[in-house]
Amino acid sequence: MTDQFYTSAITAFDAATLEYLLRQEDALLSGHFRLSSGLHSDTYVQCARFLRRPDLAAPAAAALAVQLEAAGLKPDVVVGPAMGGVVIGYELARQLRVPGIFTERDADGKMILRRGFTIEPGEKVVIAEDVVTTGKSTLEVAKLLREMGAEVLAVASLIDRTGGKGGLDFPHFALLQVQAATFAPENCPMCAAGVPVVKPGSRPEKAF
Repeated sequence: MTDQFYTSAITAFDAATLEYLLRQEDALLSGHFRLSSGLHSDTYVQCARFLRRPDLAAPAAAALAVQLEAAGLKPDVVVGPAMGGVVIGYELARQLRVPGIFTERDADGKMILRRGFTIEPGEKVVIAEDVVTTGKSTLEVAKLLREMGAEVLAVASLIDRTGGKGGLDFPHFALLQVQAATFAPENCPMCAAGVPVVKPGSRPEKAF
């Protein structure tokens, strides 16, 4: 962590800055990966490695807050789905000077609010995510919030992996667009080329 790029005084937090820092933190990897879905991909994202650094999470959330404010959006609360949205949701809420809470799954896998967290009818909400990949979990949270009478203004994420196919019916603000190719194992060109596949989390070293 001696790189002079790392500083709490980062001021120009654009897509290039985020991509650089994600790669430095091994949070954005290029290689040949087997995903939890069973599909193979040339890209792997693990934002927790980036968000463990408060000096990086803070300016990233500040940049998202600037986007929301520029759009005239003023939430009453930020909701970050557990687990990936907890840290960025808290930091975004701090930047916007509103409460930050999170949803989590119950024993049946249903997204709920626990721990005394509540949403009042009519409250305006921004959903915070580290990565939006398919939009499925984001829409699940939005459905929960709307059932409680909230108005979902937008989702804000560090990374958008949807390629415009998230199916969201509200705005999506993101700092970085990531295009990742995915393949069924039997149709994977990297497998055909003999490139070893790595399961994220078991990787002993960088896979660039």
